[in-house]
Amino acid sequence: MKNSTAITFILFILCALQSTAKVKSADTLFAKDLKPLGRTIINDKNGLELITSAAHFGFSFKGNECAVYVGIANASEHNYLQYELDGVYQKKIRIEGSSKEPLIIKAAGNGLHHIWIYKATEAHTGALIFSKIAAHDVKSLAIPKFPLIEFIGNSITCGAAADDSEIPCGIGDYHDHHNAYMAYGPSVSRKLNANFVLASVSGFGIYRTWNRDAPSIPLVYENTNLQVNSAQKWDFKTYTPKIVSIALGTNDMSKGDGSARAAFDTIKFVKTFVDFIKVVKSKYPKAQIALLSSPMMRDASRELLQRCLISIKKEIDTAYPTDKPVATFFFEPMDPHGCSGHPSVADHQVLAKELEPFFAGLLKK
Repeated sequence: MKNSTAITFILFILCALQSTAKVKSADTLFAKDLKPLGRTIINDKNGLELITSAAHFGFSFKGNECAVYVGIANASEHNYLQYELDGVYQKKIRIEGSSKEPLIIKAAGNGLHHIWIYKATEAHTGALIFSKIAAHDVKSLAIPKFPLIEFIGNSITCGAAADDSEIPCGIGDYHDHHNAYMAYGPSVSRKLNANFVLASVSGFGIYRTWNRDAPSIPLVYENTNLQVNSAQKWDFKTYTPKIVSIALGTNDMSKGDGSARAAFDTIKFVKTFVDFIKVVKSKYPKAQIALLSSPMMRDASRELLQRCLISIKKEIDTAYPTDKPVATFFFEPMDPHGCSGHPSVADHQVLAKELEPFFAGLLKK
């Protein structure tokens, strides 16, 4: 009996020691210590909110798994993140608003691992809210010291309706098919060792939306969450892009949803675009402005948009004679393979390949 009691006591101590070691091995990295890129805030509960498409942060840890404490504001909704593990893209993960458990990300082997987490969806779907990361020797990663490109645009720039790999087109919610990580902007940036941020909104144009007279990108660009009538203004000193890429016009020129819609107003388009570029230049005086056409346009519409962009370039170059001239890029027409007439993930890689020499040249200047 004495031996049995002693053995039981020893086993109890060993189990306790193992449990203690396991707890000690799980260090904690709190949200306020993360170093994100994109439009983000630290909220009143010290949570990091990733707001805009492809807003991201990185961390390292040792071991074979980490716990990511992430949620969303509305318990009845869902959202998506995407992540890289050790430089390799992994997948999209659905985050349920009702979930109380952390997201467990596993890695092969017990060595040092690096993870980058991205918001897969755009601002209007709501923020992904991170409170902490738990793992052995977990540390925040700094954003690489690469030049930065800001991509302003519409649903195409968001990577909206691009990904039907898990949920078929026509099923689920609009943001179920978002894939910001694989959109043309992040894709070409990774290829060129450039950082990226996205300020894009589905359906928006430079002076109207795809089926209404308002709102538009200029009305929301200065708001942190890119929403109309938002009281929180974005601090444009947060980062300084080397290039600001603007791809707008598809929704201004849209035929709408069949309801009465005024014809495309060339004069209004050009004037509003010029005024918006002046706003952008006031935020980023040294940035190179790049205007992109639309791969969705063909024939007369494509030619009209290109003429408008050339006119806009001339006006800005005249108004700012000592600045870098506005650069223009005209996409080749594309037959899209994504949902509801949008480019697919594969299509975005084609667009990124088209853009690669264009942005490579601008980054060298």
